[in-house]
Amino acid sequence: MDQTKKIAVLGGGSWATAIVKMLCENLDEVGWYMRSDYAIEHIRRNEHNPSYLSSVEFDVKQLKLSSDINEIVGYADVCIFVIPSAFVYKELEALTVELKGKIIFSAIKGIVPETGLIVGEHFNEHYGIEFEDIGVITGPCHAEEVALERLSYLTIACADQEKADFLAERLSSDYINCKTSDDIIGTEYAAMLKNIYAIAAGIAHGLGYGDNFQSVLMSNSIREMKRFIKKVHKMKRNINDSAYLGDLLVTGYSVFSRNRLFGNMLGKGYTVRSAQLEMSMVAEGYYATLSAYKINQEKGARTPILNAVHSILYDNKNPKKVFKKLADKLD
Repeated sequence: MDQTKKIAVLGGGSWATAIVKMLCENLDEVGWYMRSDYAIEHIRRNEHNPSYLSSVEFDVKQLKLSSDINEIVGYADVCIFVIPSAFVYKELEALTVELKGKIIFSAIKGIVPETGLIVGEHFNEHYGIEFEDIGVITGPCHAEEVALERLSYLTIACADQEKADFLAERLSSDYINCKTSDDIIGTEYAAMLKNIYAIAAGIAHGLGYGDNFQSVLMSNSIREMKRFIKKVHKMKRNINDSAYLGDLLVTGYSVFSRNRLFGNMLGKGYTVRSAQLEMSMVAEGYYATLSAYKINQEKGARTPILNAVHSILYDNKNPKKVFKKLADKLD
């Protein structure tokens, strides 16, 4: 594989900013697409993202910045998509540059609502990109800890080991430890599902449940995740690996978790809409819950936690009553 391939990040949020920071540790130039011209000009003048991880300083000479998605996709050989799943379909509608022939990595932790597909499947079905050219970047890793350069871990999944190794080398540093996996579908579904379980953990905390209940909720969540993923993509995997269990735990427990925060607000009495308005960042688990619930209507995995979160978010059920019933179903 050509080791000089150019890499670009598409997205302007905290996780996109963290990935650009990681790449800048190893590359002379990184392409970066952001919708906001204001944010781009701010970075050029002040060397940091005005809205996300503002403590991270960039050498702007390393950045090829543009608000034109076609310019950045045209520039790159490897495109890392970090646009929230709820908006990726609309963003891709503006594409006139051919994606086929490029290597696509998704750092998006959700399902494309318009198609009901995880991002890798969406690129495969709608853009004709072979699965060998599609990969996934997953945790356990919070953008905020990358900004602080605390030791963090990533899993890079791709059916083509050489491509996984290529990206892992360019993201690794003395504070980023990368491992690789060939479970593209499983790791991407896990990254989506853990946000739903983090909302559940947040709701429980907001309702006043303690650490004892949280431990039972998380242990049931990983088993539920295993059942769900096995239904959608059966292969040999160890659900206790960091890409699955580790990512679930950090999202369910961390103070940096926006999905846990969203759930915590619901548990404290916020309506879904008021909690969304209060937050400055997208809680991916909100959109993932509806998509995962619809998928499971066909697949039939036993998912009491997913069902409980769905009933609160989309059926306007009372969180206190829902969790009282859920508690009786956990073991």
